[in-house]
Order: sequence, then C-alpha cells, then structure tokens
Amino acid sequence: MRITGAVLEEVGRPGPWALTRPLTVGELELDGPGPGEVLVEMEAAGVCHSDLSVVDGNRSRPVPMLLGHEGAGRIREVGAGVTDLAVGQRVVMTFLPRCGECAGCATGGRMPCGPGSVSNGAGELLGGGRRLSRDGGPVHHHLGVSAFATDAVVDSRSVVAVEDDLPPDVAALLGCAVLTGGGALLNAAPPEPGQSVLVVGLGGVGMAALLTALALGAGEVIAVDGVAAKRDRARELGATQVLDPGELGGSGVRADVVVEAAGNARAFEAALAATAPGGRTVTVGLPHPDARASVSPLQLVAEARTVIGSYLGSAVPRRDIPVLAQWWREGRLPVEVLVSSRITLDEVNTAMDELAAGRAIRQVIGF
Repeated sequence: MRITGAVLEEVGRPGPWALTRPLTVGELELDGPGPGEVLVEMEAAGVCHSDLSVVDGNRSRPVPMLLGHEGAGRIREVGAGVTDLAVGQRVVMTFLPRCGECAGCATGGRMPCGPGSVSNGAGELLGGGRRLSRDGGPVHHHLGVSAFATDAVVDSRSVVAVEDDLPPDVAALLGCAVLTGGGALLNAAPPEPGQSVLVVGLGGVGMAALLTALALGAGEVIAVDGVAAKRDRARELGATQVLDPGELGGSGVRADVVVEAAGNARAFEAALAATAPGGRTVTVGLPHPDARASVSPLQLVAEARTVIGSYLGSAVPRRDIPVLAQWWREGRLPVEVLVSSRITLDEVNTAMDELAAGRAIRQVIGF
C-alpha cells in the first residue's frame, strides 16, 4: 500500500533543520503484515529526543530511515498467528520489542531484549527484514516502529492494546516519555513514602518522571532545568522547588532519588552530586556514545549510594502501560499536560529545531 511518511535522508546534516530539511515527507510503499505482525493506522506520534539524536548524529542509524518511535493508532489488519490483538483496537507503540525468550527478557524489565536491540540497530522489525521501500529501494524502520507516517507495519510485540477512552495523544506518550520517565520511578528506583525526588532535565521524559513522583506520593519533588519556562511549568504541575542547573551545586539541595533525564554527561554529574547519602541516582538520558563523566568512587562507597541505568524505564510494556493508563484514568497522572504543541507531519523538520532549542516538552503529530 502507499503511505506518506517522514524519511531521514542524511544523519548529521547541520541546522536549522527547517531550512536544511534532513527529513523528506513523501510517499512510500508499505508491505502488508507478515506472520506475527500488525498493520496500524497512525493517530498520533510524539517527537522525542531519541528522534533528534538520529537527526543530529548522536545515534548512528542506517539511512534512509522512516523516523518516529512514540505513537498510537488503530489496528487495520493482523498477520498470521496474531491472536491477542484484533482489528479496530487502539494500540500504543513501544520502541523496544520484547521477544519474551532471551536472557534480557528474563530480568523483568531490568535489561533490554537482546534480539529486540539487534533488530532496532539494523533498522529491521523483530521478525527480520523491512516492510518499507521507496522507488524500489529499502527504507529502514526506526526502533521497530517508524511512527512518522500515516500507517505502520510492526511486530505484534511492539504494541500494547489500550482501551478506547485513552485519547491518541495520551496513548502515544505512554509508549516512550511516560514509560521511560515514569518507569524510572515505578521500576528502577521507586521512592519510599516521604522520600524526596529530584529530576534533572524537564523534557518529555523528565516531566513524566516529575508527574510520576507526584503520583507516587513522594515527599519533596525538585525540578531542575536551564529553561525558565520549563521550570515555571514544573512549579505549576506541583514541584515543591525548581532550580536552574547553575543554582543546584551551591544550593545544598540533595534528594533520596535523583532522575537524570537530560542526556548529557554534565547533567549526570549534577544528578550524582545532588543525590543524598544512601540515595539512588537513576540515569535514563542518552548522551553521545563518546561522552564521559567524572565520578568519585570514594563518595559512592562512603555515602553508600547507588547508580542505576534504566533503559525504557526498566519496563515491560504489557505489564506497565495498563498501570499507567489506569493512573491517567483516575486523574493521578495527567499525561496530556506534557503536550506542548500539536503539529502536522509537514512540520517535522521545524519540530526538531524546537526540540534542540529546548523550547518543547512534547510536540505531537496528528494524523
């Protein structure tokens, strides 16, 4: 079938991307779903730093690649052998499929799926190969999803069915921003009652961590970001204290659980320094592979502190997304407040500029 999608033509093209246009919006061919796969008509897709990291070259991926990994839509067709999903169901896309059989999948979410990581790196689906092409040549999938398109074929293990009362925008954000930021506190380092939580970096993932800390009934909830508008937004959402990164070091503020969601080495160092004795530092950001941070082993030992790496919020999507959806339903997790703007697919290059400049929390493409 013919679809319309946003294809990354070149990694590392200089900005502003609204002018250099590394993403081309146009027509592609999409094969039907194979065994174990589903065809999804997209309803909404969030623009995430993991998309930007491919555009700016922080993440090496094969091109051409149809970007987008945070999305929601309705199933139009199911492939052979798919019995747990049905045509018409709304589904949340998840960017790390779980095969359910490897050593990583046996860790209950702590480790990524091995085969899923391999297929993501190759730009393929979990079952192998690609379903996208253009002018007779293959187009790679982004993290098994490729959500920046009118339709997507994905492995059935890359989606989670949700109820119809969940709006598409909310459903889309559950698959990445909320699962990553919220999962850091739900799974990797759940705060004990009354413990303080500090979040460094207030993009979509960091704001989701802040909302989750509030939903869990954490004590003091502290938000840190260099953009004043984001600090103001965090205060409106319930943060008990907000700080500029330059203020954090001299403030004496330290928290029991610190989430680093900025994705750079200096932010990780700041998060580590702001962790209280006996506390836990959870890092979910994805800096450049060459980035290095300075750590004091003595301080970790003397203060009995723990550093935790958490990919996709240490989540099992089919376990955790229904929990987060129920929290939204109960009013505990107002995911819709993360949406800073709604855009069209044609605005995707400008959206990358907005994200890089720190002006956006979550831009959502509507279909």
